[in-house]
Order: sequence, then structure tokens, then C-alpha cells
Amino acid sequence: MQIKAVLFDMFDTLIMIDKNYEFYNPAIARMHKFLSGKGINVSYEQFKEAYLKARDALYVKAEANLEEPHFKVRIHDALKLLGYNYAASSPQVEGATAEFCDEFMKHVFIDQHAKTVLNSLHGKYKLGIISNFAIPECIYKLLKINGLNELFDLVIISGEVNKRKPSPDIFKSVLKMLNISAEQAVFVGDTADADVAGANAVGMKAIYLKRRLEEGLQDVYPTLIIESLADLPSAIESM
Repeated sequence: MQIKAVLFDMFDTLIMIDKNYEFYNPAIARMHKFLSGKGINVSYEQFKEAYLKARDALYVKAEANLEEPHFKVRIHDALKLLGYNYAASSPQVEGATAEFCDEFMKHVFIDQHAKTVLNSLHGKYKLGIISNFAIPECIYKLLKINGLNELFDLVIISGEVNKRKPSPDIFKSVLKMLNISAEQAVFVGDTADADVAGANAVGMKAIYLKRRLEEGLQDVYPTLIIESLADLPSAIESM
């Protein structure tokens, strides 16, 4: 069946993240500095401990039900552990979230082939993004800054819909919004479980972008494996 849509994972597929999560400690430090200026009187070590505890508790729930609450929930939960009960919509929580996003954005960069490849596919196929990330606003900023936002027909982010890959719900919702069948879509991503297995589970073809050695790839059977985004247009044509 003819391919009508090409859907992408975001991070380490189109946008690369610095290795070893180098953004994490400076991002937590920025949140702490911001919150300290808003009257939250705890040490950096106390805040970091509470943040990591709240984050890990949410990760356990996410693993069980494949949900993805907005990043603001983990800040709310962390502050509550510290004795501060601010709503997720409060200026304190929203401001801390923005600080994390701004620091994170310093540690990412667009894949060298992304713009060329996306421009070559734009107009031939419907293009979309399905990304696991708890701060949707951050992804929209990155797409705009890198001049990619107008190339996509649809962008779905887990923190916006409270579902994360490999949940079939997030893939099925995209198919419904694009008004295509699973057989008419191909998903491109760099992880075996969330991207390849998730797409295959709903009947999509999956192209695995090999960024690293990854265990479990042999168990999920991607339709194709490519070494670089530059190989993607010809890979799709070969389907």
C-alpha cells in the first residue's frame, strides 16, 4: 500500500541531545534559583532530592500505564514534599518549568541532515511528530527556532495528551487525525521499544534510525534500519 504519511520521533531522531544528560544538573539548579527567588526557602540539595523523588514516582506510574503528565506535575509534587502546596498552574510552578526548558534547549542541536530531508519529504507525504516529552512548550519552541514548525502537519507530544509511546493510543490518535490507515504510515525513530515496537503494534511500518547499539532490536523487527537521516528518502521510496 502506498505510503501517505511519515511520522517522526523527536529527540535523538531529528533533534539530538548532548550525551550523558549533561543538561540535568544545571536545569535543576536553574529551577532552584528561580524558586528561591519566589520565597521557597530550601537548599539546592533538598530541592534536588525532592525533585528526583517526585520524578521517579511519576516514572513508575508512567511505566505501568504509559501516561505522561505535564512536567508541571512533578514540580508541584516536589514542592509538596518540601511543604509548599502550589497548584500546577501557579506562576511558581510554571516559571520553574520554563527555567528547566530554557536550560534544556542549550544542550540540544538539530541533526545535520534533518532540514534537507524534511524539505525533500514535505509536499510528498503528510509529516508528523510523535514525541515523548513532558514539556510540550519546549518542543514547539525548538521546532520554531530550528525552522521546522511549518513542515509538519501534526505534532503530538506525550505531556500534552497524557499518553506516551509505545501506547497504541498515541499512535492511533495520529492516524485518526491524519485520516489514514496504519498501513499508509511509516514511523521513524531511534528506540526499539517506544518507536519500533509501538508503531508495529498498531500496524505501521517502522524505520529504525541506528544511533547506538541497542539491546532488543532483534526482537521488534523494524521494516528497515538506516544509519543516517540522509538515507531516509531512499528508504521510503524502496517500500
